[in-house]
Amino acid sequence: MLNNLTDTEEGDGGAQSQGDSIPKESSPFINSSDAAAEKSQQYDGKNMALFEEEMDTSPMVSSLLSSLANYSNLPQGSKEHEEAENNEAESSRKKPVKAPQLGTLMGVYLPCIQNIFGVILFLRMTWLVGIGGVVGTFVIVTMCCTTTMLTAISMSAIATNGVVPAGGSYYMISRSLGPEFGGAVGICFYLGTTFAGAMYILGAIELLLIYIAPQAAIFPLEGLEGPEAEAALLNNMRVYGTILLTSMATVVFVGVKYVNKLALVFLACVILSILAVYAGVIKTGIDAPDFPVCLLGNRTLVWKTFDVCSKTVETANGTVTTQLWSMFCDSPFLNATCDKYFTANNVTRIQGIPGVASGILSENLFGTYYEKGDLIARTNMDSVEDQDDPLTNANRYVLADIASFFTLLVGIYFPSVTGIMAGSNRSGDLRDAQKSIPVGTIAAITTTSLDCIDMSSVILFGACIDGVVLRDKFGEGVHGNLVIGTLAWPSPWVIVIGSFFSTCGAGLQSLTGAPRLMQAIAKDGIVPALRIFGHAKANGEPTWSLLLTACICEIGILIASLDLVAPILSMFFLMCYMFVNLACALQTLLRTPNWRPRFKFYHWALSFLGMSLCLTLMFLCSWYYAIVAMVIAGSIYKYIEFAGAEKEWGDGIRGLSLSAARYALMRLEEGPPHTKNWRPQLLTLVSTDAEQNVEQPRLLSLTNQLKAGKGLTIVGTALVGTFLENYEQSQRAEQALRKLMETEKVKGFCQVTVSSNLRDATSHLIQASGLGGLKHNAVLVSWPRNWRQGDEHQTWRNFVELVRETTAADLALLVPKNVAAFPSNGERFTEGHIDVWWIVHDGGMLMLLPFLLRQHKVWRKCKMRIFTVAQLDDNSIQMKKDLTTFLYHLRIDAMVEVVEMHDSDISAYTYEKTLVMEQRSQMLKQIKMTKTEREREIQSITDSSRGSIRRKNPAAVTTQLSVSEEPPAGSEEEKPEEESKSASSPVSPPDQVQLIHDSTTPASPATPATPLTPAEGVQSPGTQVQMTWTEKCDGEPAKPPGAATPEGIKDLFNMKPEWENLNQSNVRRMHTALRLNEVIIKKSSEAKLVLLNMPGPPKNRTGDENYMEFLEVLTDGLNRVLLVRGGGREVITIYS
Repeated sequence: MLNNLTDTEEGDGGAQSQGDSIPKESSPFINSSDAAAEKSQQYDGKNMALFEEEMDTSPMVSSLLSSLANYSNLPQGSKEHEEAENNEAESSRKKPVKAPQLGTLMGVYLPCIQNIFGVILFLRMTWLVGIGGVVGTFVIVTMCCTTTMLTAISMSAIATNGVVPAGGSYYMISRSLGPEFGGAVGICFYLGTTFAGAMYILGAIELLLIYIAPQAAIFPLEGLEGPEAEAALLNNMRVYGTILLTSMATVVFVGVKYVNKLALVFLACVILSILAVYAGVIKTGIDAPDFPVCLLGNRTLVWKTFDVCSKTVETANGTVTTQLWSMFCDSPFLNATCDKYFTANNVTRIQGIPGVASGILSENLFGTYYEKGDLIARTNMDSVEDQDDPLTNANRYVLADIASFFTLLVGIYFPSVTGIMAGSNRSGDLRDAQKSIPVGTIAAITTTSLDCIDMSSVILFGACIDGVVLRDKFGEGVHGNLVIGTLAWPSPWVIVIGSFFSTCGAGLQSLTGAPRLMQAIAKDGIVPALRIFGHAKANGEPTWSLLLTACICEIGILIASLDLVAPILSMFFLMCYMFVNLACALQTLLRTPNWRPRFKFYHWALSFLGMSLCLTLMFLCSWYYAIVAMVIAGSIYKYIEFAGAEKEWGDGIRGLSLSAARYALMRLEEGPPHTKNWRPQLLTLVSTDAEQNVEQPRLLSLTNQLKAGKGLTIVGTALVGTFLENYEQSQRAEQALRKLMETEKVKGFCQVTVSSNLRDATSHLIQASGLGGLKHNAVLVSWPRNWRQGDEHQTWRNFVELVRETTAADLALLVPKNVAAFPSNGERFTEGHIDVWWIVHDGGMLMLLPFLLRQHKVWRKCKMRIFTVAQLDDNSIQMKKDLTTFLYHLRIDAMVEVVEMHDSDISAYTYEKTLVMEQRSQMLKQIKMTKTEREREIQSITDSSRGSIRRKNPAAVTTQLSVSEEPPAGSEEEKPEEESKSASSPVSPPDQVQLIHDSTTPASPATPATPLTPAEGVQSPGTQVQMTWTEKCDGEPAKPPGAATPEGIKDLFNMKPEWENLNQSNVRRMHTALRLNEVIIKKSSEAKLVLLNMPGPPKNRTGDENYMEFLEVLTDGLNRVLLVRGGGREVITIYS
């Protein structure tokens, strides 16, 4: 069935959207707002009457196809477009939206060309070839271009897997990898685009101040040397960069249409400049241009303040010194004192561009790396110099401005291949994005990088230009000309002017695209802190995003060095490309049904190779920048995970989680977990009131405090009724559970079960919760309050049945009593004790639970004490020593105490408590009996009374069914609510009858008694020891008729006959409960929490109410009690 979603908008990003959570993304598969208006038209007539009940959720195929035909993927977000979509009444005034008309050439290919042919090609490519050599630079270009080609293949697969709305790369990444990865990578892509704008602006200013108008410098460079000259240049870059940034931001703010109109002009400048370079290369093969370079020895001289490359010139008047002589000597005369190096070496004039046929390529094959301040020298020329002499007149030579190494070159070059996203970013303007993006992008990369421009330029620059000129970054040795300009034909100014406009155009494109990318992220609502940047002007222009972009761009301009900014944006782009490859690989490997790209030339291995190359290049460029970029992305990821809006985009990470969960669940099915891996997987059972609010919120607080084990948590509740009639009620209950789980910080799942009665619903929860091997192994349920009240009898019966079911299912059971007194997660105990009363072995649950509680900040300051009970035949000293050793091996820090409980006479108070308990049990039975049952009970009492008169008869014995036998015919045990068995029931066959005499009353052989329970007897090896007991199957013993009335209450000395009629097993158990309670109160009355073994219920149901009374007496007077029953297996071990 199609999702019943509404096509709503988020407006400014503050509201939660439905469906795909994309602002203004119209989808033909989502019910449109005019569905009600078309209701009568869709199902008009009798042909489709069969489907008219589903008209609200399932549209007609005809309307679906019509919506598909009219689907538009125009850029979303303009205000008038939003208002028109939300206001159907104003649809007549809605301006017609022009369909996107851009094809592959204009929409993808040329924008990619313009971005790839940028500042690096014109300002740094020759320097890269000179420093890294032809071979080294060719390796760099191959690595970078291979990375972008593999990324383009992955991007093409993602782009052709369905319609790509506006949003381009960010849309593809976020919808493929989810909101967390999408937001983190989207912001990294935004920062990369913003710093790219700063890089283009710095490139434009460098062209302006060094090559076009050096005299425009506000901080003059003349006469400055070393750090002072460098600082002046950087300050000029900062001032002019800020001015240019302000101008560009103003142009973008006024209207992006002007940027789009100028784009073709800037693109024409780029193409013209490239053609001029190739024309110059061809001309050098025919007639090499005259671009001399002046060398002193093998050192390159800065050719600015002298005219002739010679020390002296012969004239008619004799030998005359030149301006070059004056630069190194203290006077213009031939007998002047000159620089030692100047005197010892000759001045040589060489051609800077010897031409493509000169064979200079062999000299430029391998790189020459420099430290900052090193002299740019010709490697194949000799010079006379004394290594001990200090360098003088350093400003006369061409020096290396930065330290160079291979990885630096990678970082500087990579931005020149980052234009591959330019086409996908225009996806909203493309006529057929699925066709244009792969074809245009791959064609642009092939044209610019792999086959033509970049590869050929590396070889041609090395074959045409001398090494000292290539290594001269700013052209100081060729009269301050742009090095690549010296190669161009017909004039260097073609390159200078063309590259200036192209860098300005690329900067404008960055300032145009980055704010829209930020607006798309903000309007998705995944990053709450960025929602303000989703606001726009009346025409849809992202004003706040533009302001943020300008501020971040200013940071790059203040750095003022193109060589330092380039690695920064390389990091962010490489991270973006890495996740594009990851998205494609994940989708391919997961084989999700929706992964059906039209582009077929992809493979997960190629995507992984591209991802690996991206990661390698990140650390090659700059390992510390790579770490910073990863920290930024990781911080954004965690912020979105904890504070961002939850979105369901059907992303690959979600699919990966499903696959990983399936694999893990299948592994869990291989066998039960080892004791070392055991941890409490809790099923917390809570009850809700009439308004579906949880009645025991502290139960979830305790659940959170027990989760140091990091196991599974399921919070379940049960509702009475039918699922169809109570579906909305169950949804409200589930929402209430989720809300409380978030409040109490309980990470887990919630489950609501609806059944005809609470008993069955709870049983269903215990049986069906969990999946495969990931099931609960412990149940946490609160003690039933007010169970003694007559109208609450079903509550305690359900509780006892729950205890039986957990025992049968080998589940541990945790029952907190007085749960309202348990601490909340915000409370702290600064001192106190957690007391464990270890009476029977339960697999180690009593040891493990206090350890887990003490990992939580609420119980961290509490100390642990363990009490165990010694009988008459036990050696208490040895028990304490053994228990201390056991705890030492368990690595549990606790104080140990052995409490001796010797046999003592049963007190009169015990008999009185037992009598009151049995009277209450009798009354509880009378309350819930039907008329027929009451008549049968009267007969039972009569028969029992006759039997009590003849109680001295030794033939009167008590019969009990074996635990393993079925109840005799006529018993009503199959319905606990209606249990009653008359004393006249047929006696079991002799082989099923045991004659048992109570050892405490040897003089009264007719006194009712029960056999020893498994807890009191010897257990077989491997059998879990539990405090369980068995009640007689043939009903309660007879009581005098006056015992249930106030008149029948006599003083203790006159109650001897009633005591003789009491069930002696109940008397003994009451005695044990009172004695244990007395000792626990004495030792643990001040404890913050008491944990003790929970006795098991009777194996037949006639004594359930007595069982509840025993537990009540056992825990009487204790503030916080946690009753614990083990699950039938060891949960803690001494082994590593």
